[in-house]
Formats: sequence, C-alpha cells, structure tokens
Amino acid sequence: MATTDYLAEPADLAVWLGVPADDPKLRQALAAASSRFRGAVRHPVTAVTGDVVTVDGTGRESVPLPAAPVTAVSEVRLDGALLAEAADFSWSSDGYLRRLGGQVWPDRLRCIQVTYSHGYEVVPEDIAEVVIDQARALYTVLPGVQTRQVGGQSVTFGVQAAIGVTAQWTAAVERYRLNAGDRP
Repeated sequence: MATTDYLAEPADLAVWLGVPADDPKLRQALAAASSRFRGAVRHPVTAVTGDVVTVDGTGRESVPLPAAPVTAVSEVRLDGALLAEAADFSWSSDGYLRRLGGQVWPDRLRCIQVTYSHGYEVVPEDIAEVVIDQARALYTVLPGVQTRQVGGQSVTFGVQAAIGVTAQWTAAVERYRLNAGDRP
C-alpha cells in the first residue's frame, strides 16, 4: 500500500509506538485503521480526480453525490444528454447536484452520470488523529484480550479495546459521514 493510501502519516504513528515508520505491523495497522474510517464514512476521504459515477434520480430538485467535499464537476449527463453547468445544474462542495430552471431530477434509477473530483488534498487533522489512535490500538491490543497478566504485573485494556472505537472516532465519523439518512 502506498503512503498516500493512509489517512495518517506512518512517521506520526511511529512516534507513538516507538518503532520505525517502515515497520510492517505498523503499516498494516495504519492501513486497517484507514480502511475502517473510509468504510465508516462511506467515501474515500482523500482527493480523487475525474471520478465517474452513475446516480439515481430522486424526483426532487437535488441529488446527493457519493463523495465529498466536491471540488469540481466537469460533466453531468441526464439519460445520456449533456447538461450545462449554471444553465441546467449547479453543485455544492457538500456533495449535491441541484437542477436549475424550475426542473427536478427524474425519479428513475441510474439516469444521471457525473464526472467530478472530490476529497481532501490534505487529510484533516481530526481524521488523522483518530486514525492514528485506532492504529495504535490495533498495533498494541491483542484481539479479544481485556486483561493480560505476566508475573506480578497486570495490564487492563481500556474501553476502546472492548468496544473498538473511541468517542473521538465516533464524533469524526459523524462529522465526515455521507448519505447517513439512507441507513435503516
């Protein structure tokens, strides 16, 4: 996995763990934590250019795109017909396409094709922080173990080991999650 696939820098995690940044276990923990965050927020987070997606019409003025922040929309096609920005549609960085001129998107599946760019060029600090925190736990905590005793010393792992995430993780996921309204 390339460094750009991580949502935090291996060197930053290495400082916390006291191991080299190229340690395979460190990199695997960072990859797993990054993957978990992306899965939780339901988009890649990092910058993607020229992504082509097909979305469903809603029968409403706006449709959500599957990733944000949106940084550019280069093409929108409705049932194959090219639409003009500012005349037929507008878009927001929050990830919405809005139909203009009193029009609405048709209430049909897979009728809108969008070519757009989205994501963060630099991963926000709060995301990197929770990914590092999760990677630290993945690196150091033995799965399923809450307490470990060796000789006269005992270590009890905190609530993160028992439930898998911290309150900071949950807050960051809520802040960056997209399309949360479609969950049952």
